[in-house]
Amino acid sequence: MISADTSVLVRYLVSTPAAQAERARVLMDEASEIGIPLVALVETAHVLRTQYGVERSDVIDVLIELLTRENIQLLGLPKADALSALVRARSLPGGPIPDSLIAASAKWAGALPLYTFDEELSGHGVPVASP
Repeated sequence: MISADTSVLVRYLVSTPAAQAERARVLMDEASEIGIPLVALVETAHVLRTQYGVERSDVIDVLIELLTRENIQLLGLPKADALSALVRARSLPGGPIPDSLIAASAKWAGALPLYTFDEELSGHGVPVASP
């Protein structure tokens, strides 16, 4: 297995600049197994939203499509948990993608409750507490 960082994922998803996008496409489409670090997935969501103005629901759809590819493995969280978190994020009003993945990671690791000052994290299906 090899891995890909945010810069490769973004070039692959937005198809610019053309030369880098083509190199990213070849890698993503032809490698037999690619690991995507969880942090790179979150950062990709952030870049698509802030630098490219992609709507949150479209970012979620793109990330789900990416994660369901057979040659993609998620590093740091089981794919099924990440996919469930993304689906949950889609159903929450204004629910940020990183919050959903933070909650999923805490749940997967059994590190609960999740201490936070963000009261909205309770909507992500994990017990939360205030420090």
